Amino acid sequence: MGTRPQADLMAIGIVMMLVANFLFATLDTSVKWMLGFGIPALQLAFFRYAGHFAISALGMLRQRDWDRLKGGGRPGMVTLRGAMLVGATMGNFVALSYLPLTITSAIMFSVPIFVCLLSVRVLEEHVGPWRWSAILLGFIGVLIVVQPFGEAFHWAAPLCVFNALMMAIYSLMTRALARQVSPQTLQLYGGGIGTLILAPFAIVLWVPPSGAMIWLGLAWLGLAGWIGHELLTRAHAIAPANALMPFSYSFLIYMTLFDVLLFMHMPDAREMLGISIIVFAGLVIWYRGRT
Repeated sequence: MGTRPQADLMAIGIVMMLVANFLFATLDTSVKWMLGFGIPALQLAFFRYAGHFAISALGMLRQRDWDRLKGGGRPGMVTLRGAMLVGATMGNFVALSYLPLTITSAIMFSVPIFVCLLSVRVLEEHVGPWRWSAILLGFIGVLIVVQPFGEAFHWAAPLCVFNALMMAIYSLMTRALARQVSPQTLQLYGGGIGTLILAPFAIVLWVPPSGAMIWLGLAWLGLAGWIGHELLTRAHAIAPANALMPFSYSFLIYMTLFDVLLFMHMPDAREMLGISIIVFAGLVIWYRGRT
């Protein structure tokens, strides 16, 4: 009888993960759509964090939980974590100006590879031959997608690799802070740091939105980001990370579908090969890490 509620919770956690990744995919798709209307990438990034911060701040005011402003006793680390996420978001939104959704999302899925590589030195974790092989294989997949020496090369592709590195550092910092700082505090700081960093760019680059649909899209960026992170946090609270990790690749499926249906970009054989290698390497790292 005791295993049934546990299985139910795991199923709920998986559904939360799938919904969160769908929201993140719609966020990036909305960004690419609004870029087509001439809205600058950093103005879009500002709205993504300003909306996120507004929702988090309203939650703090409603609950009168002023301790969130203290950063859980680790304000420096929490601020740096937020800056890593903001940097990755800025780079991702710029890359979306030039690259298909499928390519940006595929390169971003090298994050588990970077996390595994960095954990050797940062967390002093032991990485065996299987995971070392997967790290090497994953970077081969990234090179196939990026095509650094081919005619299809675009400077925004290496930017995506740098974004993935920042996301890996962000993930390691989140892991280190998870038991010390509440999710609500991390949400508040993440939105606040992003709003502060991006406000000057938004002011200088400001392009007036041309219609109600664009304004709705801008509002959706903050809402989708906040709900997505909230669902991810709650999913990891009720289900083991090892059970949830394989379902994170649903994001890549969503992005590919949006790319085909909305932007008429069909991945070619080279892109599919590179994406498959990156996904396989990530799954090997996940599997060997849980055994």
